[in-house]
Amino acid sequence: MSGADGRARRAWAYLGRVVEGPHPELNAMLGEVGPEETAERIRTRRGLPPGLAGATDSRHDRDLAAEDLALAERHGYRMVTPEDPEWPTAAIQNFIGSTAPGAEAAPPSVLWVRGGRLDVLLDDSVAMVGTRAATPYGTRMAERLAAGIAGHGATVVSGGALGIDTAAHRAALEVGGRTVAFAACGPGVDYPAGNARLFRDIAETGAMVTEYPPGVRPARHRFLTRNRLVAGLTGATVLVEAGWRSGARNTAAWARHMNRPVGAVPGPATSASSTGCHDAIREGEAVLVTSPEHVLALYRGIGDVDEDGQLELDWAKNPIQSLSRNELRVYDAVPPAGAPGGADTAAIAAEAALTLPLTMHLLLALEKKGVVTRTGSTWARTA
Repeated sequence: MSGADGRARRAWAYLGRVVEGPHPELNAMLGEVGPEETAERIRTRRGLPPGLAGATDSRHDRDLAAEDLALAERHGYRMVTPEDPEWPTAAIQNFIGSTAPGAEAAPPSVLWVRGGRLDVLLDDSVAMVGTRAATPYGTRMAERLAAGIAGHGATVVSGGALGIDTAAHRAALEVGGRTVAFAACGPGVDYPAGNARLFRDIAETGAMVTEYPPGVRPARHRFLTRNRLVAGLTGATVLVEAGWRSGARNTAAWARHMNRPVGAVPGPATSASSTGCHDAIREGEAVLVTSPEHVLALYRGIGDVDEDGQLELDWAKNPIQSLSRNELRVYDAVPPAGAPGGADTAAIAAEAALTLPLTMHLLLALEKKGVVTRTGSTWARTA
């Protein structure tokens, strides 16, 4: 790692400690001036928008970057930022256009990961959530759906809690599938403690993920904030078993705010443990699902093309043809190679009609694909 890379990594780690959870003003500043300058402004208390100044007022002098990076590594975690190849850029786009109120709707700025490559794991994934006090029926349905979903090659995502979450994680592992657990605490903290062995197993073929820095303890507000990641970074969310008041319903609400499909499993008509599912179905907030195929159809659609089978296409796509819709919007907004001066992130965002944070995420993804290049603070196409 070069000195410049090391400074940037320490800046990201510092920001992950002093700004807890999502913060749109932080994301905007990161997109404008990058992590090192953003960290310096927070440390020196200059040039900060009011919200970010207030959010960091009591923590700006808490620079534990070196310690956090070392502690994370000791526990098998690595820090993943928008500058890393495995940053889940495609999944992050789900946050764009969210109708959820407040800062919590913003995407994460830093993630801590133990296990496999995050973007690959989340590329084809389903969130399965439900009550901690699962009934035998709920447990069986969670196991049946998770095993089937994992058997079809999708990643099962949940929160690592007791009850439905645990049943879903274990069922995916038992069929040799992949599963990801999003935690509401930092690396080095296992919650619930009784699932520590399960978490180790998850990291073997899937991943443990959190946006909280090492050593942070779980708290109610962190669970609610964590839920947006479970919903927003997956293809669909399934409510397996949930009562009238349930954290799982909060996750389903996040999915709806982010225009992600929601399914719900019906339970016995007289079961209080399924009233949340029944209400979601009755109110049109969720589609009734009873099989893995129902779940996969929520986001994969019907009749997906098997690209591997299109043998008549005996030449490879060029890099531009492989870009997603939003990547193409940003690419088209970047000046062509050889144009004088290039364009900065703000100008590209305005031209593409996308937010500054999303534009920065997409520019970094395009840079990794080799179709744009950065010189200082300006961008240009490579060809």
